[in-house]
Amino acid sequence: MNKILFVSFFLLLWFNGYSQNGKSDSLLTVLKSELARTHSYDQDKQKRINLLRFELLHTDNSNFDAQFNLYSKIFEEYRSFKFDSAFVYIKRMIDISAKFNKNDNLIRSKMMLGSILLNSGFFKEAFDVTTEIDTSGLTKALKTDYFVLQARLNAGIAEYDNDAYFSRNYRRQSEEAFKKAEIVTPSNNFEQTINLAFLSDSIKHKKLTPDFFFNIIIERDLPEHGIAMVATRISFAYTGHDRILFLALAAINDIRSSTKETLAIFLLGQELFKLDKINDAYVCLQEASRNAKFYGARNRAVQIESMLPLVAGKVIDQKQHEKDKLLIGLLIFFIVAIVLFFLLVVYRRQILLIKANELLIKEKNNELVGVNEKLWESSRIKEELIGLFFKTCSSYIETLDKIKHQTLHDIKLGKYKDVNQFLNKVHIDEEKEHLYNMLDTVFLTMFPNFITSFNALLKKEDQIWPKSGETLNATLRIFALMRLGINEHEAIAKILDYSVSTVYTYKTRIKSRALVPANDFEQKIMEIKFINSNHH
Repeated sequence: MNKILFVSFFLLLWFNGYSQNGKSDSLLTVLKSELARTHSYDQDKQKRINLLRFELLHTDNSNFDAQFNLYSKIFEEYRSFKFDSAFVYIKRMIDISAKFNKNDNLIRSKMMLGSILLNSGFFKEAFDVTTEIDTSGLTKALKTDYFVLQARLNAGIAEYDNDAYFSRNYRRQSEEAFKKAEIVTPSNNFEQTINLAFLSDSIKHKKLTPDFFFNIIIERDLPEHGIAMVATRISFAYTGHDRILFLALAAINDIRSSTKETLAIFLLGQELFKLDKINDAYVCLQEASRNAKFYGARNRAVQIESMLPLVAGKVIDQKQHEKDKLLIGLLIFFIVAIVLFFLLVVYRRQILLIKANELLIKEKNNELVGVNEKLWESSRIKEELIGLFFKTCSSYIETLDKIKHQTLHDIKLGKYKDVNQFLNKVHIDEEKEHLYNMLDTVFLTMFPNFITSFNALLKKEDQIWPKSGETLNATLRIFALMRLGINEHEAIAKILDYSVSTVYTYKTRIKSRALVPANDFEQKIMEIKFINSNHH
């Protein structure tokens, strides 16, 4: 941090007399100097990691806070340094959080897992991790982190697809997630100031120059990795030498913080290549390639490797042009051939990937159709049963009301014998049978093929058919209730006024005689088709 302050102080002394080109060139000089010290910075980081790991070895396994804190520190060291190692420690954070029932730690750890999966190009796996997270009870901070992760993930897939049709939807989802994060936790003053860089040139105030934002970053007293992240973000608001200014600042601080999962030096290489600064571009892209391979950022490695041959070709062209024009021509032809072959391979892989994705989407759509059918069926069954419930309750309430008034009337007149005679006319068994008949009728309206389908699962001599005048008998009612989703023996016994052992005996007897294995019998019952009479 002290070094960057010294550099900024030196630059500020000369900025008034320098063009923007001079400013960016000064930072590129510092960058080349820092590249030579990369190994030293990496060794310092490895020493910090080794100390933390040594401390972890002497930590009590029963002390959650101590263990989790050390895992977290080691993970943060590896997070932008090496994916494989970061993955190991974030998994340990997840495991220990689950073991000690620390839900907030578990959710935050899963989101950090999703973040490093995204950084390394495991987009599907990152989506799977975020899908597991229950957002209903998250704190504001966790919910904000969750939306930001969703936004970054969709933006990363949009960039990877690089397709006008498919990327558009991902970018839209990314913007929506960022808006949700902003609603939960509004940007602070510093973030709002940084966002001013993205105003259109016609709206920007004269004071909102690249120098203004450069000074804002330096004066903020951010950690090295923080400087790199903010500078990289602002770089997207500019082009040319203005953009190089911020990307060079970001790349310097990435080196000092041993950040290997870095976008800055790759973007810097691209921008230098556009300005025909071929040698500097090649140095940056080589470093970006080494970083991507060291970290394990597969998606970034593909991007870099597709550009490196072009830059390498330019370097060779500059060095060899005066020596042998014919040789340069052959080399360029060879390089172009490699690039074309590589592009053809990438194109073929993309086509295969798209076909695989289309097949997966088709399978998922078919699954959704099945789920929707089950949900619709469940909804219709509930409607019918709720209707039966209210109709029955209304009838019994009306009957009770009549009994109440008649009884009170007779008691008031002293006609106690009439009361007794009147109450003897109320036959509970008949009312119960009437209720069962109503339930049978409603059920057979929804499942008119139930009896036939049920008996198709049994041998002819074991089939069970209702007697004349019956709708369903005891056995059929038990399996009818199962088809409605009532599986507990206690619940069925209460509805039908049987003992639990009776229900169990009926079910066991039928399953033992079935044409299908006993374990599959209940599933076959659930597959009997629901028919919506209103629909037809």
